[in-house]
Amino acid sequence: MLKVGVLGAGHLGKIHLRLLEQSKKYELVGFYDQDTINAQKVAEEFGYKLFASIDDLIDAVEVVDIVTPTLSHFDCAKKAIEKGCHIFIEKPIAKTVLEAEAIRTLASQYHVKGQVGHVERFNPAFIAAKGMIDNPMFIETHRLAEFNPRGTDVPVVLDLMIHDIDIILSVVKSKVKNVYASGISVISDTPDIANARIEFENGCVANLTASRISMKNMRKSRFFQKDAYISVDLLEKKAEVVRMKDVPENPDEFAMILQNAEGVKKQIYFDNPEIENNNAILDELETFADAIINKTEPIVSLRNGTDALRVAQMVIDSF
Repeated sequence: MLKVGVLGAGHLGKIHLRLLEQSKKYELVGFYDQDTINAQKVAEEFGYKLFASIDDLIDAVEVVDIVTPTLSHFDCAKKAIEKGCHIFIEKPIAKTVLEAEAIRTLASQYHVKGQVGHVERFNPAFIAAKGMIDNPMFIETHRLAEFNPRGTDVPVVLDLMIHDIDIILSVVKSKVKNVYASGISVISDTPDIANARIEFENGCVANLTASRISMKNMRKSRFFQKDAYISVDLLEKKAEVVRMKDVPENPDEFAMILQNAEGVKKQIYFDNPEIENNNAILDELETFADAIINKTEPIVSLRNGTDALRVAQMVIDSF
C-alpha cells in the first residue's frame, strides 16, 4: 500500500480523505489544511491525523493528493515533487500554463509520477461510449450547474468547461487550430457563462457551453462522426449510440431506413451501451496507484492536464 497524504480538507478534500481511507491500494497517513478551524473540526469528526504543516505531511508520505484551491496548486506540487513524492493534483493542474509546464519539468527531473483529477474520464457513461467514438467531426457539449459560490475563485471555463475540453482532447487526435469564445460575468467577478468554438486541424469542430448560473444541472456531450452519433449523459450516467449502416438485402419490416437524395439507403441501429456503475473519484485515485506501482503512464497525465489548461486559457483569452 502506498502512503498517501491529502492537502486540503474542503468539500472535495473530505471526499478524497474518505475514499483513500477505504482504498486497499493506499494507506492514508493524514492531511493538512491551512484553515486551522476547519482542519481541527475534520480531524475531530473523522479521526484523520492532522499535520502541523505541509512539510511535515510531505515528509511522512510517498504520494501527495493536492485538493487545495487552484491558486496554491503550483506551490504544493513543487514542495511535494522536490521531496520525491508522486502527486495527484485536482483540476485545473495549475493557475497558469507556465506553472503547469514547470510542474511537468519538475516531475521529470525528480522522476515522480503525476496525475490530474479530470474525473469525467472515469465517468461510467463516458467509459462505456469511448470505444465507439472514432474520428468525430462535430462535438457539442453542455455543462450547466446551479450557482455554487465554492467554484467562483476561477472563471467558469476553469471551473466547469475544462472537464469537457479534456474529454474532447482525449478523443480528437488532432491539434487545435482556432478558438473563438464569449463569456459573461453575471454574479462573479469572472465569467459565469461561456461558449467556445474549438476548431481542429483535421476539420473537427467542437462547440462547448458552460454555465454555473443555471436553474438545473446538465452534463451532456454529443459526438457526430461518419455513420454514427454518440450521446453521453455524464450526469444521468447514460449513453446512446445511433449507427447508420447499409441496408441488408432483406431488412426487418420494422427497420428504420433512410434514403438520401442520391437514392442511397441506410438502416438506423440504436444501441445503449451497458453502464457499469463505479466511484469515479476512487477509480482515478486507484488507477494512479497502479501507474506508480507498475511504472506506467497515468490515465490523465500531467501533459494531459497541461494541454487542457492551455486550451482553456485560449478560450479565456478569446473573450
